Amino acid sequence: MFTEKAKENLKAMLWQAKISAVDNTDAQAMRVPSLYADWEALESGTHLTKGQRVNYKGMLYNVLSDHDKQTQWTPEAAPSLFAKVLIPDPNVTPDWEQPLSTNGYKKGDRVRHKSKIWESLVDNNVWEPGVMGTEGQWKEVTE
Repeated sequence: MFTEKAKENLKAMLWQAKISAVDNTDAQAMRVPSLYADWEALESGTHLTKGQRVNYKGMLYNVLSDHDKQTQWTPEAAPSLFAKVLIPDPNVTPDWEQPLSTNGYKKGDRVRHKSKIWESLVDNNVWEPGVMGTEGQWKEVTE
């Protein structure tokens, strides 16, 4: 098994990884979701900080404002407190999902919508692809 020194080194490395995880992009965070707390496992009253990430039902969410966890304030039920990461895997083009003002698509994000693939031309893009008037927000692309 591991020596005490080896165990301490592993703990230190994990702690450093968790500290560094705060600065990860959403795409980087999705590669190592185990570095982020599982919302269900957090005790009620646990303090969550703006910018922190949590896992909930297999999806990653960004914490939007400091608050103490309340059982009824799930990431799905409290969109003012959490923003779902809409591009969980940059290597997979997901179906378009209507974002909120807190989690718009980023420039370069690609989505599938109405049998086409679209690329966001702007950051914080909350517009539906392919709709008249959104030519400056999305462009149709081929894979």
